[in-house]
Amino acid sequence: MRILVSAAALAGLSCLSISQSTTPLPPGGHHVLFVGNSLTYANDLPATVAAIAESAGDTIRVATEAQPNLALIDHLTGSSGAVSRIAQGGWEYVVLQQGPTPKGICRDSLILWTKLFDPLIRKVGAKPALFMTWPASNQTGIFDDVRISFQQAAAAVNGVFLPAGEAWRSALRVDPTIPVWGPDGFHPSGVGTFLAALEIYERITGRDPRTLPPIAFSNGLPFGLPEATIRLLQAAAHDANAVFPPNPPVTDDATPTKPQGVGHC
Repeated sequence: MRILVSAAALAGLSCLSISQSTTPLPPGGHHVLFVGNSLTYANDLPATVAAIAESAGDTIRVATEAQPNLALIDHLTGSSGAVSRIAQGGWEYVVLQQGPTPKGICRDSLILWTKLFDPLIRKVGAKPALFMTWPASNQTGIFDDVRISFQQAAAAVNGVFLPAGEAWRSALRVDPTIPVWGPDGFHPSGVGTFLAALEIYERITGRDPRTLPPIAFSNGLPFGLPEATIRLLQAAAHDANAVFPPNPPVTDDATPTKPQGVGHC
């Protein structure tokens, strides 16, 4: 289930097709299904989470349903195999991801679509987890908007909030030169994927990433980073999880009555 995305492939996301095996995962460890788009499959975030776990003696078994430019409604309406993949069961978490999702129609729609996913996920005994992404590198002023959108979606279904975008922001506060964005200023670099994976790893396992060995991963494979940088990233992931709890309080929200396809969210 490894998806390797090169820089050249990222340049042509509009024509890239991702195909996933429907083979169920073997038993053991944490079972996590990732549903999303290129922000998930760039650098293979799921495989990176699994590799971090393996380096620590933990087991996170992952599967992915991700295709270019999809919002959650697109998965629900058949643009991927996500619905049938969820129905296979055996999952502990189903991670839901889409683009930055600022306030307004994008936020309202995210909440509605998460509510539509929720009964499908609960039916197989799993829990929805909302993966907070990040704004483009030239739109960092909307980090709070992005966080609130995913927090509210998680709260609306009593799901789990994954503040990966806040882990990015925590690292950038310490060192603004950390290269978390890739060349296009939107998709993650290998460093950005590794940092997001650290945050998700801690939330799934409860293990403080600051206790992990100083090894960085991208595409599920180790890559070189100075130990000081890895320690900074581990601390940033932990800080995000410490500040933003997994179960945010329920807040009032307004949702549109008709789902709309807005992949740009």
